[in-house]
Amino acid sequence: MEDISESFRLPWQNPVLIFSLILFIILIAPTILNRLKIPGIIGLILSGAIIGPHGLNLLEKGLFTEVFSTVGLLYIMFIAGLELDMNEFRAHRNRSITFGFFSFAIPLGIGFPMCYFLLDYDFYASLLTASMFSTHTLVTYPIVSRFRVSNNPVVAVTVGGTILTDTAVLVLLAVIVGAHKGSLSLEFWIRLIVSLAAFMGIMFYIVPKITKWFFKKMASEKYAHFIFVLSMVFLAAFLAQLAGIEAIIGAFVAGLALNPLIPNSSVLFNRIEFIGNALFIPFFLISVGMLVDAGVLFNGTWALIVAGALIAVAISGKWLASYFTQQLFNYSKSERQLIFGLSNAHAAATLAIILVGYREGILDINILNGTIVLVLVTCVVASFATERAAKEVLILSGKADDVRSSETDTAERLLIPIINTANMEKALEFAVLIKEKRSNFPISILTVVPNNTEAEKNISTARRTLEDFIYETTALESSVEVIATIDHNASSGIARVAKEIMSNIIILGWPRKTGFMDKIVGGKMDVILNGTGKTIFICHFEQPLPNHQRLLVAVPPLAELENGFGVWLPKIAQLAQELAAPLFYYCNKNTQKAILTFFNSRRINNKPTFYDLPHWETFIDNPPKTGQQDLFVFVAAREGSVSYLRTMENLAVKTDTTFRAKSKVLVYP
Repeated sequence: MEDISESFRLPWQNPVLIFSLILFIILIAPTILNRLKIPGIIGLILSGAIIGPHGLNLLEKGLFTEVFSTVGLLYIMFIAGLELDMNEFRAHRNRSITFGFFSFAIPLGIGFPMCYFLLDYDFYASLLTASMFSTHTLVTYPIVSRFRVSNNPVVAVTVGGTILTDTAVLVLLAVIVGAHKGSLSLEFWIRLIVSLAAFMGIMFYIVPKITKWFFKKMASEKYAHFIFVLSMVFLAAFLAQLAGIEAIIGAFVAGLALNPLIPNSSVLFNRIEFIGNALFIPFFLISVGMLVDAGVLFNGTWALIVAGALIAVAISGKWLASYFTQQLFNYSKSERQLIFGLSNAHAAATLAIILVGYREGILDINILNGTIVLVLVTCVVASFATERAAKEVLILSGKADDVRSSETDTAERLLIPIINTANMEKALEFAVLIKEKRSNFPISILTVVPNNTEAEKNISTARRTLEDFIYETTALESSVEVIATIDHNASSGIARVAKEIMSNIIILGWPRKTGFMDKIVGGKMDVILNGTGKTIFICHFEQPLPNHQRLLVAVPPLAELENGFGVWLPKIAQLAQELAAPLFYYCNKNTQKAILTFFNSRRINNKPTFYDLPHWETFIDNPPKTGQQDLFVFVAAREGSVSYLRTMENLAVKTDTTFRAKSKVLVYP
């Protein structure tokens, strides 16, 4: 009995009990708050306040909570850099810079005098608190995606502005902390500039090269990829500290540096995000709540005045930034409201900055408590504002019908027949990157076994082999199903199953065996091409997909007249978007116009570069100067199609000879 009472003595010291409590909070708190239409982040912070030293005193600050809090703090900044869409920023660079300037300068300009003159904080506390107003977290972006207005230019402008505001505030944080410590001298500035330059050189030049090399050498060790990325994050955080800046800046820069190498649809990104959202980030939010002293809010009116002032400045500053952006670029009122809704929520970066300031002794408990209230209010306001604005933008742009018609996208089905299991992983990775995110159907992996006396045994073995492989890819957001069937030959089995499941796209791996492709193109491939009528991708990747830096697409004349033109074109655009790689199209003038029209109609920001190619076959006979990190896409055609050319016969063999040791994809619309 004494042992039981000892375990529950406050504050709790039993690590098993502490960990169990925190996991139950992570499980239950967001669920309850979500039912009340309040972001789950608030539930975790409030839970931390309840169980912390100023609440029920179940937990106290110690090494256990400190380590997990630090890991979560760095993790949340790393993901903030990793998930930023750099293509969106590049496409709307000038407008993003303008909005970023307004979003940074206006809240800072309002917040500093309010904190310094009205709230009577010192210079550094006022400047740091004011800089907090400039940050914003894209908490409401899922609402924009749900209403399918994410392609609206103002969304891209707001997302791009996030990069600038967060980066500027983090640099300002380093200066403020340095000044507070009394080291703001000429030597400080020289050391800061030199160390920052060295740090940026390491992060943006050396780290990506090491990462590409590691991903290529350890292509089959997926768990090693995750550990390697985490190692780079904490190494970056440590290097940032050596450079004289905060560790969270290093984690943010690590996210930006690894951004092009980890597509948002990849297994690795999903694992990073899953572990962070499930464990590390909730730990950080709970630890922030443990710092909150709710009693201060009820001891007089000053704490409430501080909280009210912070909320007023945060909301008004972001509204003014949205208003000036609207006036300058002639956006509608609904688009202005959409910018405001997206940029008004203060969460991740805000908490990180305020927590650093509180730990350094720059900010007091009133600012910390006020910031928690600020996070709650702005997240709720941003959610309502974004939802209302997204509806209005959707109606005014006349896209409501497009949304209904696009429901056909949810019926997209991808089929991957497995001929050589060595290529299965890369084929599946390619499928995940090009798959329509709204599709209700899983990716289907098919194996066909011969119809003989051993058929039942072979089909059981084949299914088990595929399921073992699927186990390694369970981190995918896209679900995967295994189909094992019996047929007299693989080609007819593939054609039959493709019809049975009504697949839209078939993805074939590119076998490496000598002479195998000759057999496929001469017979088996004809059966699949002529027997399905589906869009077919035949893939061969020399290195991991994220390592590719350019996509070179050769398109034959009259390809725009094929029925499958609207199928493969968005898939290649989506692949380039996921890889953050530029697109280069080699085609004639008419095809260029059709491709550009399609890009403009879909508002795809990764605009392609065109090279005139009057004769498609010259691309194979005299290919352009290429590098090892280029991915070639050859758009072909079935015999009898309007864009079919005689030179497309045995195309796989020709490209395998001319483009040996190069990554390539053949497309048959």
